[in-house]
Amino acid sequence: MSAPTTTTGAEPMTHRRTLEALSGLLLVLFVAMLSSTVVSTALPKIIGALNGSQTQYTWVVTATLLTATATTPIWGKLADLFSKKLLIQIAIVVFLLGSVVAGFSQSAGQLIAARAFQGIGVGGLQALVQVAIAAMIPPRERGRYNGYLGGVMALATVGGPLLGGLIVDTSWLGWRWCFFVGVPVAIIALVLLQATLRLPTVRRDNVKIDYLGAFLIAAGVSVLLIWISFVDSSFAWVSWQTAAMVGGSLVLLALAVWVERRAAEPVVPLHIVREHTTALAILGSLAVGMAMFGGAVFLGQYFQIGRGYSPTEAGLLTIPMMAGVLLSSIIAGRLITKTGRIKPYIVVGSIVLVVGFALLGTIDHETSLVLVGAAMLIVGVGVGMTMQNLVLAVQNTVALKDIGAASSSVAFFRSLGGTIGVSVLGAVLARRVTDQITHDLAAAGVPASAGSGNSNLNITALPEAIQHIVRAAYGDATGHIFLISAAIAVVGVIAALLLKPVTLRTSLDLPDAARSAAVAADAVDGAPPFDEVDLGGTTAGGTPERASTGR
Repeated sequence: MSAPTTTTGAEPMTHRRTLEALSGLLLVLFVAMLSSTVVSTALPKIIGALNGSQTQYTWVVTATLLTATATTPIWGKLADLFSKKLLIQIAIVVFLLGSVVAGFSQSAGQLIAARAFQGIGVGGLQALVQVAIAAMIPPRERGRYNGYLGGVMALATVGGPLLGGLIVDTSWLGWRWCFFVGVPVAIIALVLLQATLRLPTVRRDNVKIDYLGAFLIAAGVSVLLIWISFVDSSFAWVSWQTAAMVGGSLVLLALAVWVERRAAEPVVPLHIVREHTTALAILGSLAVGMAMFGGAVFLGQYFQIGRGYSPTEAGLLTIPMMAGVLLSSIIAGRLITKTGRIKPYIVVGSIVLVVGFALLGTIDHETSLVLVGAAMLIVGVGVGMTMQNLVLAVQNTVALKDIGAASSSVAFFRSLGGTIGVSVLGAVLARRVTDQITHDLAAAGVPASAGSGNSNLNITALPEAIQHIVRAAYGDATGHIFLISAAIAVVGVIAALLLKPVTLRTSLDLPDAARSAAVAADAVDGAPPFDEVDLGGTTAGGTPERASTGR
């Protein structure tokens, strides 16, 4: 086991210092989200230019989600052992390298590989930003700051598609700048973090990293997701490939559980995952991730291929969803801080999410844009009320020393759900589109091989008559995958209803955990007794630890 903590704790930060530190963290979050959203409306043209297929379209998104998912718990555990600030900066550098390589890709395969490497950095950023915020702000106060998170999310998800559309519609820029555009922003974030972020540093002796557990988790999840992406297209559900991949994944994950139970510093502490609130939040996040990522990633494709709009217009048409995220996250965050109650907002948000996806499930290639926009607004409201608050519910139940592992566990399963959602819904969409196109071509008396020389996503290279058939097929098939998203989101409603109603604590750490940490520190360095520790103006329920501020 690791030696006792020698320097621990954190004093509550002033509002000004918190905002200064948040400036860099929010910019980091913006960069990470921008990497996905800037591509969303541009991806049809990118894959068309690279003559890629619907499967490759899905994998450009899935590759990033897969590696982000596999590495998220590793980043989170490292945050409990080493400098959170340094880890965030390393994740930014990995993200930067992946962005540059993606921009220079010459084929769809190279782009997928670059996006997979980029996902390693994204996994770190999506986990570590939450961990850093949790180390600065008590759960009760975190609700008000979730409004800033919601604002950044909305800005990235609205601005990203618009920016991506403008880039691919501007002849002297080209689609490669969809990946290059985030590089200067990430560099600014790197510099800003160095200047503003100061977090308590926990110095520990004899740190042990569970490399074997990390490898087994990453390998097991990756094999399962690869099987989900290719089953029913490259091989049958009942086949030796299915048996090998599913069986291999289950063996790897079972070994991972066995290793995690015995590791001194497990990557995913099982005692945290088994806790009632954490387990339900994980289930809810899994459902929200599958519904949100799996459904929303195909909206840009729906508007461009199914409805014939330009990338810029497609970006503008997604604004209602992002407005819903922004407004609901700000309003819910303020109310949570005021009341200290979180369950009602998660329950309402999860129900709203189901309703929104059910409405989107009715669309086809001729649906009124007013109806589509209203449905997207409802989905955005549901996402804004659930996604961040599920993480907050878990952070409220764990000690500060476990905040990294707990936060990353929720982010891990949300990302896992998103990856599964994109893979499964992408496969369903591809199958329905192929069947519909084949049927409609036969009905029109057009040979099925008429457009075989080009990808279905390279619409402009197809004859006009076939273009109409392809657009109708994509527009009609998209509604079907949103119905599946609605069904998946019902699981999130059940998990939300089963959450225990709690009042968020006002201290950074759990009182018992803080007292134990202070006693351990006293035994090591001869510090004054617990009652004499400077609480920085907090009550006895506050954070009774001495901060070592790391740069």
